[in-house]
Amino acid sequence: MDALLASIGLVAVAEIGDKTQLLSLMLAARYRQPWPIAAGVLLATLANHGLAGALGHFVATHVPLEYLRWGIGLSFLGLGIWALFPDDAPDEPSPALSRWGCFIVSLVGFFMAEMGDRTQFATVALGARFDSLTMVVAGTTIGMMLANGPAIWLGSRMGNRLPLKLIRAIAGLMFSGMGLWVIIEGIPAF
Repeated sequence: MDALLASIGLVAVAEIGDKTQLLSLMLAARYRQPWPIAAGVLLATLANHGLAGALGHFVATHVPLEYLRWGIGLSFLGLGIWALFPDDAPDEPSPALSRWGCFIVSLVGFFMAEMGDRTQFATVALGARFDSLTMVVAGTTIGMMLANGPAIWLGSRMGNRLPLKLIRAIAGLMFSGMGLWVIIEGIPAF
């Protein structure tokens, strides 16, 4: 249960103001079809975070615990710093993808935008930290949907009212706190 709750909390807060949330806003404003957009975001997140969590779990089973402890701890500290800086709005999806409809545009666009994103790196670290890959992927996916669902349904009106600097600061503190905790307390044996 710790893996699920930590994954939900970290990703939901880290996603606020992220480029993929901005992409959700843009898709909602452009297509005005929230259900297919949400379905595309959900499937893209499951695929992307499934791969990221599996990578983290693989590393955790093949890297000695002491190295893993420092790697995960420093990764979370780095994510804490990274969370303080806003992402730029993503470019609009290509017209070639648009002919396939908003579901495919959302699926492909969101999957690609999530590559190398801080929430993807967080999922790798969480996959390495916790032994339940299913709970990590479920948690990060729920966290992504908690952050992106309102963006999809409320569009850019809501995005302009969020205190993004405060939210980034909270995300930075959460990631940094998790990193320090892992460095100080270590990683339980898998």
